[in-house]
Amino acid sequence: MSDQTEEKKVKDVILPNEKAEELIRKHTYGAMALGLVPVPFVDFVGVAAIQLNMVRKIAKTYEIPFSQEAFKNTVGALIGGAIPGLAGMPISSLMKTIPIVGQGLGALSMPVVAGASTYAIGKVFYRHFASGGSFLTFDVDKARDYYQEQFKKGETIVSEMIKKDKGVEAGTG
Repeated sequence: MSDQTEEKKVKDVILPNEKAEELIRKHTYGAMALGLVPVPFVDFVGVAAIQLNMVRKIAKTYEIPFSQEAFKNTVGALIGGAIPGLAGMPISSLMKTIPIVGQGLGALSMPVVAGASTYAIGKVFYRHFASGGSFLTFDVDKARDYYQEQFKKGETIVSEMIKKDKGVEAGTG
């Protein structure tokens, strides 16, 4: 086999960490979009489904057996103590029930909270699975601080994504 053929094969291979990063990015965008849904709690339930799908795909990337029940228990415990993750989405969603003002505030806050939470959950599971962990070895106490750190980072990243997309729509990006 020639060196060029071998080099092309290597370039065509997507490494698990690259695939996981791509999955996090795509699902973060999906969660942000669902955050714009004007119907209270439909957005919240939809974002939870996006997060479940993302972690399922990241687990598959690392050949980790996926259990929906283990995911729910792990994520519930992970964000149970984190106000932004647990309370942020329902509150942002609930704000949409307030006519005019609430709908505007919910439409502004929910995409950021949904995107940041999805980003943080993705990063937590990516790091855990990439280091050889599974759902059975997941240590919620160790992961909680990292989740909160990634949530804050996610808020910044999501805000930048929104600004970038607005610039593209306006023809400035």
